Amino acid sequence: MSGTSRRDIVVGGTGLLFIGSVWVPSAMGQTGAVTPARHQLFIDEAERMRQVAVAAGDQSYGAVVVSGGEIVGWGPSRVIVDRSLNAHAERVAIWDAQARTGRKDLAGAVLYSTSRACSVCEGVAARAGISRMYWGAKGSDAGVPRG
Repeated sequence: MSGTSRRDIVVGGTGLLFIGSVWVPSAMGQTGAVTPARHQLFIDEAERMRQVAVAAGDQSYGAVVVSGGEIVGWGPSRVIVDRSLNAHAERVAIWDAQARTGRKDLAGAVLYSTSRACSVCEGVAARAGISRMYWGAKGSDAGVPRG
């Protein structure tokens, strides 16, 4: 176990990896397993989506959807740009992931967002099959979305 700290160990076949102070799906058996560095990459990419939204003149929110250890959906807020109250970053990322994968069901996917998802976005995530949500610069665990 040289070079591996206790917090980076997959626990008892649960498919979860302890990173800092949160449990993250480890994507065991899939390419692109979620390591601490990849977890941070997803947090950083959600932040980049926030910056894209701000540069476009929109609200300062961003999100990404991760499946199989890879980003499959990107979402800058588009509420102002699209003049749509539905175009929150989380929903835009989910819609993008659904379009890119060709599937409405995103079972097992994880949503990373720059802020805690509103109750409507959380419901959309639950109906899309998102398994876990993380938010903010530290990737705080928001848990399983509730519909």
